[in-house]
Amino acid sequence: MTETITTMSTDLDLLAERVEKAAALIQRMREDRTRLERERDDLTHRLQESEQKLQGQDVPALLGEIQTLRKEQREWQGERREILTRIETLVKKLERLEG
Repeated sequence: MTETITTMSTDLDLLAERVEKAAALIQRMREDRTRLERERDDLTHRLQESEQKLQGQDVPALLGEIQTLRKEQREWQGERREILTRIETLVKKLERLEG
């Protein structure tokens, strides 16, 4: 009989341990769910803000404008390099005339 009681006690201890582990797991999962819900709400809010900022604007047109601006920037950089080269040439000619 003592053996049966010992076995039941061991089984109850194992069961209690499993229940405690399950309870801890459930608590972690609830915390994770709460954290994920907050992240979802934050991302939803950010998405709504972005949509409001873009509302009424034609995204493909904006992308086309960006491409045009980048092309103009490259052209200006080329012109800038050309002007720099001309200025350097003129400075060298002036130095020769002075020397």
